[in-house]
Amino acid sequence: MSKETNKLIPELRFPEFKKDGKWEDKTLSDICNVTNGKSNAQDHLENGKYPLFDRSAVIKASDSFIFDCQAVIIPGEGMRFIPKYYEGKFDLHQRAYALKDFNCNGQFVFYSMLHRSNLLSQKAVLSTVLSLRLPILQNFPIEIPKNPKEQQKIASCLSSLDELIAGHSEKLELLKEHKKGMMQNLFPQEGETEPKVRFREFHSKEGWIQEPLDDIYKFIVTNSYTRDDLNYESGTVKNIHYGDIHTKFPTLFDIRKEKVPFINSSISIENINPECYCIEGDIIFADASEDLNDVGKSIEIVNLNNEKLVSGMHTLLARQKEAKLIVGFGGHLFKSKWIRSQIQNEAQGAKVLGVSAKRLLNIKISYPRNKKEQQKIANCLSSLDELIMAQEEKIGQLKLHKKGLMQGLFPKLND
Repeated sequence: MSKETNKLIPELRFPEFKKDGKWEDKTLSDICNVTNGKSNAQDHLENGKYPLFDRSAVIKASDSFIFDCQAVIIPGEGMRFIPKYYEGKFDLHQRAYALKDFNCNGQFVFYSMLHRSNLLSQKAVLSTVLSLRLPILQNFPIEIPKNPKEQQKIASCLSSLDELIAGHSEKLELLKEHKKGMMQNLFPQEGETEPKVRFREFHSKEGWIQEPLDDIYKFIVTNSYTRDDLNYESGTVKNIHYGDIHTKFPTLFDIRKEKVPFINSSISIENINPECYCIEGDIIFADASEDLNDVGKSIEIVNLNNEKLVSGMHTLLARQKEAKLIVGFGGHLFKSKWIRSQIQNEAQGAKVLGVSAKRLLNIKISYPRNKKEQQKIANCLSSLDELIMAQEEKIGQLKLHKKGLMQGLFPKLND
């Protein structure tokens, strides 16, 4: 079989279509009408009746440019040109394209374009921003099975997988909303001395205490090692980078479960003050963020597995002066709405927001005097976190499965 013929046959094929031979090599203009919208569609956002597709979002717009069809929507500007699939009436901005009036299965075309989104991005032309031109899109290559039933089978297979992913994603959002509600009920809100909900066994016990953070924590000196000073292969001391607090690490940090970089062996660690090594129960804050929602984001160290760990660039390391809070409670406490609001109010800056140890000392903390109540709250929220993480992992596996399936169900792009 020639390389060109092999290019038009996918690796995976449903048994009933294996004898149908190679797919057809087409362009988008061969199989559909490629059109863009009107420049004035954006002028009627407030009074619009139908979804408006533009380069960035689905929003309400006028009925000045209406499609009532099966269509694949492709943004005309942006770094990635990831398509959307839509059926029904909609408006289209001039910086977006609609593929419609198909002479093949439109949903199949959507998945084919989704599979080819990286190739589509490579076709963009750089002017003020990356843009797709209409002729480029009209002449964009696409391979199509000759048999319409094969087109439908592929589309149905992938759409069923999308429905499964959507179902699990909905479950994930419900879990997150449930946790959010639990956090609001299990911790006091602004102006409250106790939470709205307490576990039954603690109703008649001692109440909650409110103290300045300064009465509970002190701040320990951190280092300023950059990513260039770190590696993931070898070393004797691991380092928490503020970027990992923003993007990777969960509320409760267990070193056995996380990939944490080492300080390079070329850097001397002999001068590190023993007090600066993290201990279990420490809270580490990321002191800078471009987003107010993330400024002062924190983790609690709950398991070090006898390993050496330090807190690095753009972090603040808080350690209890005496053990008023059990290990595992503080991490959740610092994610509660009232404390997060206080931290955000202490942030300073314009494009990049920052919070200092001195300003964090201004915030107030409420916690139950009874450590068994602390433990019950920590266990409850940690169990929810485990369910959320398991659900996220399940969705990640499904998406990975879908990616692999699409690679097999469509001919190779770079053969």
